Amino acid sequence: MTRARKALIDLSSTSYYHLIARCVRRAFLCGDDKYTGKNFDHRRTWLVERAKLLSRVFAIEIAAYAIMSNHYHLVVNVNRQQALSWSDNEV
Repeated sequence: MTRARKALIDLSSTSYYHLIARCVRRAFLCGDDKYTGKNFDHRRTWLVERAKLLSRVFAIEIAAYAIMSNHYHLVVNVNRQQALSWSDNEV
C-alpha cells in the first residue's frame, strides 16, 4: 500500500534516510551488461556528480552511497537548519 511522502518523512524522529532506486526490465545502470555486451561504467561518475549537485540544491547531506549494476543506495541526512535558513527567493 502506498503512503504519501508526508507520512513517510518525519524529521522529528530522524533526519537520516536510506533511499534505493532500481532499474526495471533487466536494464543496466553500470558495469558490463552480459545481455548486450555493452559497458556502462561511464554512468557511475555521472551519478555521483548528479547526487552531489542535488544534495546541495535540496539541503541534503550524503552520508553514504553504493552504485551497483542495476540499482543504487543512498544514505542521506536532511539538513533542516540549512533549508529553514533559505529565503523565499533561494527556495
